[in-house]
Amino acid sequence: MAEGYCVKCKAKKEITDGVEEVMKNGRKAIKGRCPTCATVMFKILGGKATPPAAPASPGSATPAA
Repeated sequence: MAEGYCVKCKAKKEITDGVEEVMKNGRKAIKGRCPTCATVMFKILGGKATPPAAPASPGSATPAA
């Protein structure tokens, strides 16, 4: 999984039970726990999350003649 900084241990550690989330501003992040002290760790990933693909509306396709 990803490596993050534990504020309680004051060291970089591997994030356990990490789950990828999308923040309010559209950025991706990983939220998990410190393997030593079980404190919540949060790491912001680069780039914006891709929006889900919108389904095509039935009126936009041209009918075959």
